[in-house]
Amino acid sequence: MARELTFADHDRGLDRNRYVYAVVSRRARGLSIGVNLNPDKKCNFDCPYCQVDRQTPGGPADIDVAVLAAELEALLDRARSGTLWRHPLFATAPEALRRVADIAFAGDGEPTTPREFPAAARAARDVLDRSALDIPLRLLTNATMLDRPRVRAALACFDELWCKLDAGTEEHFHRVDGTRLPFRRILDNLLAVARERPIVIQGMFVAMDGAEPPDAEVEAYADRLREIVEGGGRIDRVQVYTVARRPADARVGALGDERLERIAARVRAEGLRVEVYGAA
Repeated sequence: MARELTFADHDRGLDRNRYVYAVVSRRARGLSIGVNLNPDKKCNFDCPYCQVDRQTPGGPADIDVAVLAAELEALLDRARSGTLWRHPLFATAPEALRRVADIAFAGDGEPTTPREFPAAARAARDVLDRSALDIPLRLLTNATMLDRPRVRAALACFDELWCKLDAGTEEHFHRVDGTRLPFRRILDNLLAVARERPIVIQGMFVAMDGAEPPDAEVEAYADRLREIVEGGGRIDRVQVYTVARRPADARVGALGDERLERIAARVRAEGLRVEVYGAA
């Protein structure tokens, strides 16, 4: 029986592809063609809500950009011709979502960390431009590397930058993103890039050990967003969402729609556009 594509299934497997995959994305509102630059499954965050299976070993870390480009071009050709939907996997996609929504650098880790990131970004841009498909090239990033010159230069290849900001305080940042990197580094990187171009903020909100984020943390989160705007940064929109698939840490649970809407209302009070994505 063919596996069904749903929001709850983000399997990276697609035929024999090494880097390019496809998932039904609730935030992209359609089929998202993913580019995985972390086939070794290594990430500089260790988010307890992460839904990547890191118990199963990954593959080689090196990226063959030529292979990546060929995989992407082949998949886009199928999308443009319409034969994509005859594939047993894609044929299960819900009718309302049966459209190619974007190409997204995401995958099994932070896509900006591999040394091949700039070359991969340029290759994907070239493939998309040749395809004549009217879809955006997006980068989903935790913002840790946005101060690196090689990364910063490659950002011009992307139509949209979706930047993670899950916390308002240092303590909650370390807890929810599983890192000891300084929170200020993330905030400074977000501000610097948002001063150059609009960014999308991705805010993941979860329950930990059954406890929802306290109101004080949500207030601090709104404060951090306000600081970006008051500092001259542009935020196109904020995505308030929760887990839709089984997380790595059993202590993590999804927030209900009512709590997500209350968080969104607080963010909207800052004059920002907000999209809410529940678990279902």
